[in-house]
Amino acid sequence: MKEKIKSLSDKYFSEVVALRRHLHANPELSFEEYNTSAFVCSKLDEWGIPYKNGIVKTGIVALIEGKNSTKKTIALRADLDALPIKEENNKEYISKNIGVMHACGHDVHTSSLLGAAKILNELKNEFEGTVKLIFQPGEEKLPGGASLMINSGVLQNPKPESIFAQHVFPSMETGKVGFRPGMYMASTDEIYITVKGKGGHAAMPANYVNPLLIASKVLVALQSEFMDEKTRTIPNIPTVLAFGKITGMGATNVIPDEVKIEGTFRTMDEKWREEAHEKMKDIAAKVFVENGGSGEFNIMKGYPFLVNDETLTKNAIANAKEFLGEENVELLDLRMTAEDFAFYSQHIPACFYRLGTGNKKLGITSGVHTSTFDIDEEALKTGMGLMAWLAICELK
Repeated sequence: MKEKIKSLSDKYFSEVVALRRHLHANPELSFEEYNTSAFVCSKLDEWGIPYKNGIVKTGIVALIEGKNSTKKTIALRADLDALPIKEENNKEYISKNIGVMHACGHDVHTSSLLGAAKILNELKNEFEGTVKLIFQPGEEKLPGGASLMINSGVLQNPKPESIFAQHVFPSMETGKVGFRPGMYMASTDEIYITVKGKGGHAAMPANYVNPLLIASKVLVALQSEFMDEKTRTIPNIPTVLAFGKITGMGATNVIPDEVKIEGTFRTMDEKWREEAHEKMKDIAAKVFVENGGSGEFNIMKGYPFLVNDETLTKNAIANAKEFLGEENVELLDLRMTAEDFAFYSQHIPACFYRLGTGNKKLGITSGVHTSTFDIDEEALKTGMGLMAWLAICELK
């Protein structure tokens, strides 16, 4: 079976490259992936793979049933959406949708899953059980397409016993993959603070309460409590609190009435996550009062932490080594980045692994979420082959 999958990966490689290039050239933003969804459906129709579409508008669930199809079900997931980034590559498949780009590799994820689907469909008389294919919208935008797909019943009828997904990893050379059993990625929340003071002419400090100064004190107080090694009192849990946007619509001599701040909070413990939310609000409220202002502190709760099932992931590591060679399978470090695949990991045993897509010799080194991100397309051969192999191994 291993050799058959490798052979089919070679056979369909050029076709999957073409699929990836089409997707890359025609990116769509989160929850707007209508043409992308229609393209995926057209390929499933072409290959005779049954599916249901229109889930959360653009999501698709397909089934590949082997012999004794009710014996066991395994799910494979890919995401469909792109990012609001203007692409700056010089390739024939550059984005045609100016200002939108597959800068996080979801075109790779979708084309790899399509390739795996074609392989598995050709081999369906040689394995038992069912493979559920999940093409999911909106990974990049809260509340996350995964949560909405789950609420729509994607993990039912049939219920998968486990689920796999892969993600491009440009800092890893093509041909390699990476795994981490247990806790892997952080939860993520969006923070929106409004600091209210009293505006006025900058030359008359007795007549205004400057919200910019209050905002700066809020940031310093939060930094001291959560991120400063010398002063913080938080538990010994990986935590990131960072702010990337401050808006105060004043001028050189105009003090505004309010300032808005936006940031992110990430951690790896749900109990601490809830405690931290209250601690942040309390710190900000105290600073507001002490400085004669007021304000609002809103937290938009995002994705939970992502945990890879220990047994499932250790089995996947062993199977990946058999398929790719031990030298091509690496163990990963914890990451404070986030992924909405975490929602699946909270419901059923899950394994989220990394697909090497970089090639230093070819100068393919740009990171995800950058305007020059691209991949060594040889990674697609690994992507589709390994997904198919992991599914068949888990169905045994």
